[in-house]
Amino acid sequence: MDEVITVADATRTTSSATATPTSLLPSNLPLLSAVLACALAQFLKLFTTWYKEKRWDSKRMLDSGGMPSSHSATVMALAVAIGLQEGTGGPAFAMAVVLACVVMYDATGVRLHAGRQAELLNQIVCELPSEHPLSNIRPLRDSLGHTPLQVAAGAVLGCIVAFLMRNSK
Repeated sequence: MDEVITVADATRTTSSATATPTSLLPSNLPLLSAVLACALAQFLKLFTTWYKEKRWDSKRMLDSGGMPSSHSATVMALAVAIGLQEGTGGPAFAMAVVLACVVMYDATGVRLHAGRQAELLNQIVCELPSEHPLSNIRPLRDSLGHTPLQVAAGAVLGCIVAFLMRNSK
């Protein structure tokens, strides 16, 4: 027996397959919160750099390190948004909290100390005589990690973004 498709069925199938402009944007609250928190933290680095150094440095928007921590803002926004959306009892929230703790611990630990070592190595290389083979190497990046205050500021920013995104929905 052959299946018969009516015009109404064909129209319904076609219209559901075409995307509306609002469906093109992801409606994933945790993802949007995390991306927005990261972008906002990176943008705020322009102003915190200006406040501290009295100069505008647009490269800070793409660099790691600095105030506030965009990594902390991202993972905290993700964890809070998952907690708000799905509750705090599920495995997704547990994974997000563990990820946030690891990222923030790493930012104030390993990455901060690697940056301080790079700063010291750059100073040593600058003091080498010009005939030394290492005197012409490019300086190491020394703004890798974050102070605990920068991490806390990023975490607070992430929480605020997640709460505001939840309330604007």
